[in-house]
Formats: sequence, C-alpha cells, structure tokens
Amino acid sequence: MSWRTSVRVPALAAPLLSVALLIGSSGVEAKGCLKGAAVGAVAGHVAGHHAVLGAAAGCAIGHHMAKKKQREQQRQQQASTTRQ
Repeated sequence: MSWRTSVRVPALAAPLLSVALLIGSSGVEAKGCLKGAAVGAVAGHVAGHHAVLGAAAGCAIGHHMAKKKQREQQRQQQASTTRQ
C-alpha cells in the first residue's frame, strides 16, 4: 500500500461516515446541523486543512444554537399567551 493510498482511505471514510450519519438522523435532530457543518468545514479548511473536524464541530454548535433559538421562541409564545 503506497503512501497516497493510505492517506486517501481515511480522508474518504470520514466524509462518507458523516453523510451516512446525516441521512440516518431525523430532520428534527438535524436542525441547524447542516448550516453549522458547512460553515465549520470552511473554517476548518482555512485553519489548516481540518475540514472534517470543523464540520463536526460546526454541526454540534449549529444544533445547539437551533435548540437555543427554539427554546427562546417557545418562551416568547408562552409569555404572550399568559398575558392575554
């Protein structure tokens, strides 16, 4: 096995695994993940060719921010219904 082949296998495995995980997850749980993963991948690539790590971190942060926004919207709805 040459050096190029040994580098390509892990480099292809990580994105394929990420796609498989995204396809397998439900839409509700993936909210914010795709947008965060795209931003994280670009940032990771620019920061030293770590696009996969950036995408994973971006997905986690995007999901967290989407849940945070959803909770805030629920609080606002509850507050508006109790005032009426």
